[in-house]
Amino acid sequence: MLGLITKVQTRVTDLKEFCQDSSGATAIEYGLIAAGIAVAIIAAVFALGDEVKGFFEDIQSQLSNAN
Repeated sequence: MLGLITKVQTRVTDLKEFCQDSSGATAIEYGLIAAGIAVAIIAAVFALGDEVKGFFEDIQSQLSNAN
């Protein structure tokens, strides 16, 4: 009976420590930051995509005319 009480007390202590642990929250925060950066990169690619495409097409046409 004493062994059972000790096991239950150990499990309760482990549960309390798990609930007080905040390291998982830090991982979630880093994940949200990474997601925000990814959204910003995608928005920049869509906003500048046509301009970059035009830039490389101009270079291609200039190189074709140079030959």
